[in-house]
Amino acid sequence: MRRRIRSRIRSRISLRTAAAAGGIVLAAAAAMTGPATASPGAAGPQAAAGSSGPADAASSQRALDVEYFTGPGAHPRHTEVPAATPERLARAARSLSAQETAADGEVTSLIGNGTTADKLDVVFIGDGYTASQQTDFQADARSKWDQMSAVEPYASYKDLFNVWTVDAVSNQSGVSGDPSRDVVKDTALGSYFWCDDIERLLCVDTAKVESYAAKAPEADLVVVLGNSTKYGGAGYTLTSQVGYDGIATASSDHADSDQIAVHETGHSLGKLADEYFYPEYGTYTGAEPDEGNATTLTADQMTAQQKKWYRWIGQTSPDGGTVGAYEGGRYYPKGINRPTDNSIMRTLGREFSLPGREAMIAGFNSHASVLSSRTATTTALKRSAGIQVSVPKSASLKWYVDGAEVTAANGKKSVTPATLGVPSDGATHTVTAKATDGTNAVKDPALRKLLTDSRTWKVTN
Repeated sequence: MRRRIRSRIRSRISLRTAAAAGGIVLAAAAAMTGPATASPGAAGPQAAAGSSGPADAASSQRALDVEYFTGPGAHPRHTEVPAATPERLARAARSLSAQETAADGEVTSLIGNGTTADKLDVVFIGDGYTASQQTDFQADARSKWDQMSAVEPYASYKDLFNVWTVDAVSNQSGVSGDPSRDVVKDTALGSYFWCDDIERLLCVDTAKVESYAAKAPEADLVVVLGNSTKYGGAGYTLTSQVGYDGIATASSDHADSDQIAVHETGHSLGKLADEYFYPEYGTYTGAEPDEGNATTLTADQMTAQQKKWYRWIGQTSPDGGTVGAYEGGRYYPKGINRPTDNSIMRTLGREFSLPGREAMIAGFNSHASVLSSRTATTTALKRSAGIQVSVPKSASLKWYVDGAEVTAANGKKSVTPATLGVPSDGATHTVTAKATDGTNAVKDPALRKLLTDSRTWKVTN
């Protein structure tokens, strides 16, 4: 749906006029089954007025739409970016030494909360870090994840995530375009500011990103950290062959760059629409939007028809104000309503609204399980074998033997079949753990079904 909307934007809005303002950008690539590539011969807008230099030779090839922020608390605008690497950056790279090659592509488990099958796996890849700076990259990745996961509902669901790092060894330290447009760095992923003449847009070679992300055990989300203190970043919405939905790029050492990744996951995980709008875009007259935070209905209509976020109407939202139907959203100033006045889906630095949090939690649980265990269910256990499970803080945990609840064990994350009361009678028995997330942040019964899971083990004497 976002792909169709943005194609309309290209035809009706002067994108390059908007781009001249510069700012942090969230790039959205059309959904694809492989790395983003330029469309040969695709026509693109003319160079922006006031550009600091001639347009790059590759700028005539367009494949990616972008949304950008002129500052940490600003509303975004749209423009387009070249898919190809600009000729001024496409110089021959020095080959890595044998020692550097050995370090390149090394995978580290930064945070391990469970198996990849049970968790949502986030992969950080660094660019502009030399072989001797990979320790710095590891520290930057941990710091950036700490910032991202401090935002709700990430903060309440940290246990659902695994975090991996993949070392990408660059020949030079830093990122092209930092501190000025004429600076060119030889880096592993080809990251560069001044993408499409927008200073704060940090673009990257998505094919190279995919080659490094594929080295991780699993990749549901990918974040590229450019070794820079400069304010900037981007967020690509795409589906890769590796399986992740989206790439976020961010400056490693700017305090506000984590917000780019958080906003982008609102799209990729929460399936949320952008809540900002263009005054010149007119009135929306189409069908009811699919996204959970956009509607053609008023608050009274939602309540009467029991649709969209009607369960939240009238409640105080963490992003400020009361949940209702606020006019404007999904790029249209009229004909579309959003849940609150100013959530993070409209402005960086804000919180998710109550309906937004609900959608994010559902997104987390579509990739991860409320109940995980490293104790395999494929092999029968002995009565003395240990069973360990993990659940979010908001989840209840119950244990059953042959279908009968063992109330004395409820809440315990480490048990043995014997302590649960499995008899030593020579027969085969079953032990089941069942977890249910009782959070009040999810009201929709259809979404609540994602918040329950169970595991069953066979036990032999």
